Amino acid sequence: MSSAASGALERYAGLMSGTSLDGVDGVVVEFQGDRGRLIATAHVPYPDALRAELMALSQPGDNELERSALAAQEISRLYAATLKRLLETASGKPAVRAVGCHGQTVRHRPEAHFSVQLLAPALVVELTGMPVVADFRSRDLAAGGQGAPLVPAFHRAQFGIEGESRAVVNIGGIANVTVLRPDGTVFGFDTGPGNVLLDAWCQRHRGERFDAGGAWASSGRPIPALLKALLADPYFRAAPPKSTGRERFNEAWLSRHLRGDERPQDVQATLLRLTAESVTAALAAACPDVAEVFLCGGGARNDALVAALRARLSPRRVELTDVLGIDVEWVEAAAFAWLARATLLGLPGNVPEATGAAGPRVLGALYPA
Repeated sequence: MSSAASGALERYAGLMSGTSLDGVDGVVVEFQGDRGRLIATAHVPYPDALRAELMALSQPGDNELERSALAAQEISRLYAATLKRLLETASGKPAVRAVGCHGQTVRHRPEAHFSVQLLAPALVVELTGMPVVADFRSRDLAAGGQGAPLVPAFHRAQFGIEGESRAVVNIGGIANVTVLRPDGTVFGFDTGPGNVLLDAWCQRHRGERFDAGGAWASSGRPIPALLKALLADPYFRAAPPKSTGRERFNEAWLSRHLRGDERPQDVQATLLRLTAESVTAALAAACPDVAEVFLCGGGARNDALVAALRARLSPRRVELTDVLGIDVEWVEAAAFAWLARATLLGLPGNVPEATGAAGPRVLGALYPA
């Protein structure tokens, strides 16, 4: 009988770097069956030069192959450093069996059947001596899926309650929603911008990577005509399955809708409203009867954004995943620990209803130690 089947404790690590390009989030999760609890957490920020290079690599440019390979090596060294920090904290038995490494997405083109995550998994193995599971998206894409979102299966395992309907909204650079139905079925999709435009506009006008607590947005007033124009993008009306990224929602996209005389804080207030409105509309279309919504991702620490969502989603209960046992900052990294476990057990990691793949697939490639 396997340790998973017997209910024995297993530890896996997850390393994630998301669309916000802020750095590496790492966790060690102890699983008993499908559900886990956090044992250790760590965040290693990207150096400014690497972050700038990754921003540049998100768009076509010169000498991309060499620059991408070099960036992948630097990211992998940061992954290894994060993992070593985690293992120093996560003392005790059992040992970590494997590490799920997502890599840094720099191009997500599901309509062209590819998604690029920069990582050198073999280098992570050499630097840490740990087995690594990576390349989670390509199998789903090969099966006709979008390769995203990949978190719904973990949300079901970790947050689902039999007989109850819930929604989990991850607000990273891009926001996505997972609907957990009472019968145990699940689906999800990307709703559109989460923090990606908020962060970019704040960096441009205030020199800060993010608008802490949404304070700057709260100092402005939303511009109705601008909000209407942004929400008119066809992506918001497209039916799931669907996923998106910086390729679509970026500063150039925003600039096409600006007159040029807007107050920067009013644009920021409008972008916050864009995230709140697009998430709310997605939930209304996908799960109008859901009574509970749980928020995670960096945007769940934006007090103004959370307040806007609560106002629009009332009378639904809106809480952070903190109350379910995993703080909002670590949910995505925990998902890749769960996905690494699924890979080693030979279990599907995708949800075809979310990605559009032809069926359940075992995701990821194993790089043994």
